[in-house]
Amino acid sequence: MHRLETSVSSTPRPTLGLAAQLTRRRPIDVPLTDGSQPALRRSLGLWQLTMISIGATLGTGVFVVLGTAVPMAGPAVWIAFIVAGITAMLSALSYAEMAGSVPVSGSSYSYAYATLGEGLAWVCGWCLILEYAVSVAAVAVGAGEYVNDALGVFGLELPRELVAGPDAGGIVNLPAAALVLIAMFLLVRGTSESITVNTIMVILKIATMLLFIVIAFTAFQAGNLEPLAPMGTAGIAAAASRLFFSYIGFDAASTAGEEALNPRRDLPRAILLSLGIVTVIYILVAIAALGAHPWTEFTENGPTLAAILDEITHTPWITLVMAIGAVIAIASVVLTVLYGQTRILMSMSRDGMVPRVFQRISAKSHTPVAGTLIIGIAVAITAALIPLGELADATSIGTLFAFALVNLAVIYLRRTRPTAPRAFRVPLYPVVPILGFLCCVGLMVSLGSNTWIVFVIWMIIGVIWYLVYSRSHSVVGALSADEYEQAHAAGLAHAERLAREDDNPNAESERDSRS
Repeated sequence: MHRLETSVSSTPRPTLGLAAQLTRRRPIDVPLTDGSQPALRRSLGLWQLTMISIGATLGTGVFVVLGTAVPMAGPAVWIAFIVAGITAMLSALSYAEMAGSVPVSGSSYSYAYATLGEGLAWVCGWCLILEYAVSVAAVAVGAGEYVNDALGVFGLELPRELVAGPDAGGIVNLPAAALVLIAMFLLVRGTSESITVNTIMVILKIATMLLFIVIAFTAFQAGNLEPLAPMGTAGIAAAASRLFFSYIGFDAASTAGEEALNPRRDLPRAILLSLGIVTVIYILVAIAALGAHPWTEFTENGPTLAAILDEITHTPWITLVMAIGAVIAIASVVLTVLYGQTRILMSMSRDGMVPRVFQRISAKSHTPVAGTLIIGIAVAITAALIPLGELADATSIGTLFAFALVNLAVIYLRRTRPTAPRAFRVPLYPVVPILGFLCCVGLMVSLGSNTWIVFVIWMIIGVIWYLVYSRSHSVVGALSADEYEQAHAAGLAHAERLAREDDNPNAESERDSRS
């Protein structure tokens, strides 16, 4: 991608009223940095980007959250998966358009900053911190039971004190913390190495889920799916809100905008392709699991998919394969979501929203090492001590809020910059982004009061942080009126140049050579 440089004024920061600063937008495609940090290395094609999104998504719903959703919806949990998937797809279409229009790291935070202004961008970024960091911990929490499933084949078992947090009668969830720390060290080593490991894990976990589907359907009993919806539509809606957590991660590719070889073309494709694959697998696994095991016996603590296969086959090696596959699936989610979190914080740090330590790029590995270590250690502690249910719901509400803003960002950018280059356009505009926004709001409303209390407290902390730190450190807020106009003019000129190049059949190869 062609990059433009603009310098930040060294003169004293102009005094802006709060309202004026909250509405200031970040210029698209114009990096407002001093150039002191090494650049991220472009090395990711469509295959790797798709694997990032699948890696960050696939596995959470069936290995971690399924047991907590079945008691809410009964056998209709597969319908709840569809409802959550449709909601995710509506927002995924908006993500795809924004990823092709604003192909930078930072995901929905960067999209909101370029369209809706600094205030809503900060709120979105603050929600993403909750989404990514907490979802890593929430997913990792589910690792303990599957580790014991694998050890059980050999007659071994980790003590309860070491595989569950204080809420579940344990002391610390050691497998959860270990997975996060391993992912952290992989990311510190370098992006290429991490993504290669992730690709291998994604292939293995897809194979594991296909194995489960095939075997579980051999024990399918239609009676296990009756009555279909014992809790009614309210139960399906509640389960869909919980299961939306299962789709968090499809946007992970959008955090890799600065490491993609062709972000405008490949990011939209990766987002939509990954979500389609994940949704189909989730529905098949849910139907297979409910058909093979009575829904009334599902709880937050089991049965695991490995335990279901053990009931069906009584074959230890199949149980072992399933348990190892589950741990690999969870590890893949932890790795890719932690990757996304570090890139979002890097973008926020460049804009002055969080401390500069998060934007420091290692000249050796071309990764944000310091930020990765800080986030990794914090998440490992959280995963070791906090219960899953509370983590999943807190993550869902933050994610839904961020997704709602992306849908609004699409509408705003279409109205203000209708001629801007777009590698992908949301179909049936404006119906799809409006429906995406309403679905996100609807799922937020269906979440419990405790989740809303946590969310409000998190937002209050975020407002205080913005007023105390971010407002006075904002790079966009520090621009004089002339610099601000010049930066936006440069961004518009660059967008017009890209639009002209899109009409040139040789533009793609020329653009790739410049990147």
